[in-house]
Amino acid sequence: MSLDLLIPFGILLILVVYLIYSRNKFEKDIVNLYEKKFDDWKENSDFSEKEDKVCKELVGLIFKEGYNIEIELFDNSVKSRLERGKYSIKDK
Repeated sequence: MSLDLLIPFGILLILVVYLIYSRNKFEKDIVNLYEKKFDDWKENSDFSEKEDKVCKELVGLIFKEGYNIEIELFDNSVKSRLERGKYSIKDK
């Protein structure tokens, strides 16, 4: 009598163990595949060539009053660079 229930339970146990094993194997294969693709992507992409483009920013205005030149600053963070002479002049 107990043998009648033992055979289906054994088959069910074997089936569950097989399904757990096959799922774990499938998950490992997928993880390995994506890790390989990620490594290939890291090798083929160049992070060093990407440079942020420096945009111009309006920080002040220059006025001429007679023989004097007056600079009005909107942003005082550039005042020290102006005082040190760290600027370039472009003619247009």
